[in-house]
Amino acid sequence: QVQLVESGGGLVQAGGSLKLSCVASGSIFSINVMAWYRQGPGKQRELVADITSGGAVYYADSVKGRFTISRDNAKATLYVQMNSLKPEGTAVYYCNARLRVTRWGSERDYWGQGTQVTVSS
Repeated sequence: QVQLVESGGGLVQAGGSLKLSCVASGSIFSINVMAWYRQGPGKQRELVADITSGGAVYYADSVKGRFTISRDNAKATLYVQMNSLKPEGTAVYYCNARLRVTRWGSERDYWGQGTQVTVSS
């Protein structure tokens, strides 16, 4: 069984910072892409940023220059440093990992349970 567990969410004032972490555990052979998604109230889940095992990164336009995604492959841990937070960033943030559990198995997506980030104005 694979688990993704996020931490680091909370309440912060606009302009403040938070750092989220996500630890992947269980029977994992390899992890390809890891990503952060978010889902605000009444909105669809959207991709915030992702990072490949080699370190290539992607950011949504809405967070470019303010968020930094990183990962520690040895620890199977994903991070996102979120600076200059805005009220519209209020959402549940989800960790996603595309991984395989065996050498010969197919890749599939796994999700964490989410962590709430609330940005007050």
